[in-house]
Amino acid sequence: MNSNVVLVEDYLDELFPEPKCELLYNSDYELLIAIMLSAQSTDKRVNMVTPIIFGKYKTLQELSEADLGDLETIIRSVGSFHKKALYTKEIANRLVNEFDGKVPTDREVLETFPGVGRKTVNVFLSEYYNYPAIAVDTHVERVSKRLRMAYLNDDVLKVEKKLQKKFNKEVWAKRHLQMVLFGRYYCKAIKPECSNCKLKDICRKKL
Repeated sequence: MNSNVVLVEDYLDELFPEPKCELLYNSDYELLIAIMLSAQSTDKRVNMVTPIIFGKYKTLQELSEADLGDLETIIRSVGSFHKKALYTKEIANRLVNEFDGKVPTDREVLETFPGVGRKTVNVFLSEYYNYPAIAVDTHVERVSKRLRMAYLNDDVLKVEKKLQKKFNKEVWAKRHLQMVLFGRYYCKAIKPECSNCKLKDICRKKL
């Protein structure tokens, strides 16, 4: 294994020995919808609205019959609320009518749900089932490119494939979470905390 990869893994393990997903959820469908809502938003904002949604609409059936305008009002703060409210209803409706209320685990099937793409599926499967997957969000992409684990012009799929080759498969889910948290709290887009970072010698720094 590349020495820089070992350095990255050791530091991530030091900072986040037991990383946890920061989205709040109590069931498979709550997690799926929360991940969908988090697109172009933050976990913090999503966590402010999901307890309201799932507190008011306590079952998938109720959620599938929710007033669209009410959902838009609840989730307005997460952005793209017109689309996301519609996606929420449609996801609930499909789960009720096609999947007996259970979120399917088949990747191709999941990607047919509205607002659910490859990244969302990777996050869901790795978090809920500890399935080996690496989801590349803005944090993971930024960290990967700064730490020279991917080229600057790589798209998210290329970044994902490269990370899969660099990390052992059994820790993909863990590494994903660690890189998200590292990007969120240390290797930030604006004013990253570089001075005490043990990876600064391998970092491109100015990204």
